[in-house]
Amino acid sequence: MRSTAEADHLDRLIDEKQAAEFIGYSVRALQNWRHRGGGPCFIKTSKRSVRYRRRDLVAWAESRLVTSTADAATRLAQ
Repeated sequence: MRSTAEADHLDRLIDEKQAAEFIGYSVRALQNWRHRGGGPCFIKTSKRSVRYRRRDLVAWAESRLVTSTADAATRLAQ
């Protein structure tokens, strides 16, 4: 079972720069995904402000796991 501190850490809102660092992509990649779709879930906190939860970033990354290059090609084609 996860500790309360770990759950709090995963649920805390972070900005796009922190989110980009967390998943190893650029801020621009996150911006493109928000515009085109296909990226991690985000929270629009105001007209110009976007936040992410680490929990959603982890879930997005895990949803992209593949076991072979054939799996990767199939996933990208979807």
